[in-house]
Amino acid sequence: MGQVVLTLNAGSSSVKFAIFAYEGGGFDELARGQVEGLGASATFTAKRTSGAKTQFKLDPGKGAADHRAAMKAILLWLSDEKLDGNVVAVGHRVLHGGRDLSKPARVDDALIATLRTVIPLGELHEPFNILGIEAAIEAFPETPQVACFDTAFHRAQPFVADVYGLPRSYYDDGVRRYGFHGLSYEYIARRLKTVAPEIADGRIVVAHLGNGSSLCAIHNGRAAATTMGMTPLDGVPMGTRSGQIDPGVLFYLMKVKGMSVQAVSDLIHHNAGLKGMSGLSQDMRALEASDSPSAKEAIDYFVYRIRREIGSLAAALDGLDAIVFTGGIGENSPRTRAEVLTGMEWLGVRLDKAANAANAQSITAADSKTVALVVKTNEERMIAEHAVNVAGLAVQPASTAR
Repeated sequence: MGQVVLTLNAGSSSVKFAIFAYEGGGFDELARGQVEGLGASATFTAKRTSGAKTQFKLDPGKGAADHRAAMKAILLWLSDEKLDGNVVAVGHRVLHGGRDLSKPARVDDALIATLRTVIPLGELHEPFNILGIEAAIEAFPETPQVACFDTAFHRAQPFVADVYGLPRSYYDDGVRRYGFHGLSYEYIARRLKTVAPEIADGRIVVAHLGNGSSLCAIHNGRAAATTMGMTPLDGVPMGTRSGQIDPGVLFYLMKVKGMSVQAVSDLIHHNAGLKGMSGLSQDMRALEASDSPSAKEAIDYFVYRIRREIGSLAAALDGLDAIVFTGGIGENSPRTRAEVLTGMEWLGVRLDKAANAANAQSITAADSKTVALVVKTNEERMIAEHAVNVAGLAVQPASTAR
């Protein structure tokens, strides 16, 4: 086995990873997996692209597993697969780059110190991203480690899409609309150069719909506006997050209902969105299969907000050439896509119902002025590319990735 690149996405209770063979500037995905259940009884799972699957429980006799235990499990698997001696770069997904980190960067002590100052902007994710980086450094002390920021792609958006209606001093201090899912949007923007070159430099709205959902306006491959803001709470409703909400609601919950700041945070992060509205599940598949009126209402609201945001982003772009669906729901829910696009003839969209039901790449009619596409995202592939670029290795662009 030749050189490989390892990508890591460390969260509060899991570490997701992927392995890519890196030969002659090209990438082939070998496997992906995760260690989930950190802080309790953790399980390692990995699946090779060949179909071979490995799964085991981390040793419960050593207590609750942490991020270092997760890295040890990943190292064990790499060793068993004879990949541990060939890792030439490790790329990390980091939620927030803050005001100053606008492109992937080599990890060193100074970068980690900067990331710690960004924790208040992403307190539910950033500390665990840092823990994942530190665990990987221990595991691969001589290997280049590269941090890839989910906010970086949006740093190209104009001032009016970046600012809040507050005194300028707050903006200067970093209170800005950073946006997220940037690695996914960057991958899609590059991938379109191969799968749909005729619209790749046009005015595009990409809908990344999943447990976390957002939309992004892209023109000439660069971000123009997005639905998430300073944190990943804004915009459309998500699996457990509320999405856009009047700040006055939060004041009301604290002042009138007597809820603490932590209780409100738990509500809008973990018990709102599809889960909270339906009272059933955050999983779109479960909601679509349910005959519960509240499940239907949750889906209806999700779709309604997506439609509103598409209109808003089309205005920010001064028109629209294409809509691209990606993410777990965007790629796999014909019902959601159909409900979003039905009635959008005013935007030039004519849905091809049969193509949409078949999960085809193009889901609009041949004479549709605005095209709608379904394109599978690959944030891990984007991270791998950035990792070898920053490490100083030649790289094949993601637009030609398989």
